[in-house]
Amino acid sequence: MTRLLLLLAVVLAACAAPAPAPPDVVSLAAGQVRGTVTDGHRLFQGIPYATAARWQPPAPGPVWTGVRDATAPGARCPQPGEAGSEDCLFLNVTTPAGEPGRLPVLVWIHGGAFVGGNGDSYDARDLAARGLVVVTVNYRLGALGWLAHPALAHDGGTGNFGLLDQQAALRWVRDNIAAFGGDPARVTLAGESAGAMSVCDHLVSPGSAGLFRAAIVQSGPCQAHSPAAVAEAASVEYAAKLGCSDPASAAACLRALPPSRLLTPPRYYDLAGVPVAGPVTGGGALPVNPVDAMRDGDAARVPVLVGVTRDEFTLFLAQQYAATGKTVTADGYPAALTRVFGADAAAVAAEYPLTAHGGSAPRALAAALTDAAFACPARDMAGALSRTGPVYAYEFGDSRAPVPDTLSRTPFPLGAAHSLELSYLFGGGASFDDGQRRLSARMVADWASFVRTGAPGPDWPRYDPAHEQVRTLAPDGPHTTGDFAAAHHCGFWRDR
Repeated sequence: MTRLLLLLAVVLAACAAPAPAPPDVVSLAAGQVRGTVTDGHRLFQGIPYATAARWQPPAPGPVWTGVRDATAPGARCPQPGEAGSEDCLFLNVTTPAGEPGRLPVLVWIHGGAFVGGNGDSYDARDLAARGLVVVTVNYRLGALGWLAHPALAHDGGTGNFGLLDQQAALRWVRDNIAAFGGDPARVTLAGESAGAMSVCDHLVSPGSAGLFRAAIVQSGPCQAHSPAAVAEAASVEYAAKLGCSDPASAAACLRALPPSRLLTPPRYYDLAGVPVAGPVTGGGALPVNPVDAMRDGDAARVPVLVGVTRDEFTLFLAQQYAATGKTVTADGYPAALTRVFGADAAAVAAEYPLTAHGGSAPRALAAALTDAAFACPARDMAGALSRTGPVYAYEFGDSRAPVPDTLSRTPFPLGAAHSLELSYLFGGGASFDDGQRRLSARMVADWASFVRTGAPGPDWPRYDPAHEQVRTLAPDGPHTTGDFAAAHHCGFWRDR
C-alpha cells in the first residue's frame, strides 16, 4: 500500500510539473519571445533591446506579458528612401536548431555609411550551422544617430547616439544571450564598412570594455573620425539650415522637426572624396581616434581579424555612375585626381598611370582610392594591433564576385569591390559558380573558427609586420602572400 501511494505521488507530481518551453519560445528577463524553427536553425527577429527618445542615450527596453511575436523583423531606423520608425532599436538572433549548449556568439554591426542599413538584411543561417549564435543589430542612423550639436550634449559628449545604441545591444547580449544557448563570455564583435569602423570604436571606447573578447574589422575606414569641434561646427550649421539657429532653443527646435527633414545627415569627414558623418572623438563615449589609440597600444587587447577587398573603391564609382550616368574618362583623369588629392595629383598620376590599368580611368582612380583609403590604413592597423595581441589579415580577391543588379550595367568591371564579400558569409550565393561556393564555405568556416577560438584556422598565419602575411581569399583557393604592401603602393602612401 505504501509503495502504491508513493507511485501515485510521483505520477501526480509529474503531471503538475510545467511542460518545458517549445524550442520556438525563449524566456528573457523582459518576457518570452516566439521565433521560427526550421530543421537547420532557429530565428528570433524584432527583439527590442533598448528604447531611445530623439537625441537621448538609449534607455532599457520594454517589458511585456505573454509571448511576444518574434517571427518578423522590427521597424528599421529612418534612412534615405525608407521612412522607418524612430522606435527602431531591435535585434535578431539566429541559433543552430535543437537545444544548444553554451555556444560562441557573433554580434554583427551593419554598414551603410552611418546613413543606411539594418540588421535583418543578413541571413546568418550558414554561420549558425557552424555552431554559432549570431546577433544582428539596428542602430540609429544619419542625423538621428550622429548629430553632434552642442545643445544635444550628453554624458558621453556630443553625437555618437548610434554608438551608444550599439553598446546597449552588447549589454543586452551579455544579459540575455544565454537564454538562446549563447555564451556571454565568448562574444566576437564584427562589422563591415561603417560597421567595421564602429568595431574600431568599441576597441577603444570605455563603455565597451569587457563586452566582447574578439573583433572582426571588414573594410573599415577607421581613420575617418571627426574631432568633436569639427563635428559640432558642422552640426550647428546643419541645424541653422533647418531653421534651428538659436542656441537657446536649438534642441527643442530640432526635436520638433519631422523625421523626413532629418534623413540627409551632416557631413564631418571627407574620405577620399566621399563625405562621412558618423562617430565623433573627444568625448567620454569615444575619447580618442581609434587609429591613434591602436598606434599607442591603448586599444583592447583581443584577437582581431582585419581585412579589405582588393578593389574597394570601384563600388563607390559604380554607385556614382548609377546615380548620374557619368564616369571619369581618360581625358578627365588628371582633373579627377586633383579634386581628390589636390597638390599630390601629379604624383598619384605617375604612380597609377592609365597604362597599368588597361587604359581605364575608373579602374586607375579606384585603385588609387582603394590603396589610400582602405588597403594601406588596414595594413597600418594590422601592424599596430599585432604588437598587443594576435592579428589575422586577409584580402578578398574574387575578381568575378557577383554585383547588385543596380550596378550590373556599370561600364567598367567592379572586381572584388567594397562589400561584395558579404554574400560569401551571409547566404547570398544563388549565382555562385563551383569555385565561389567553395570559397564561401571556406570563409564561413574560417570566420566561425575565429569566433570559436580567436584564430581563423590552421592555414592562417598570425600577422607579423616583419613578414606581412596576408591571406588572399579567392575561388582558385585561399593562399598566403607577403606582397600586399607592394601591390597596394603603401610605400608611396606612407609619404603622403
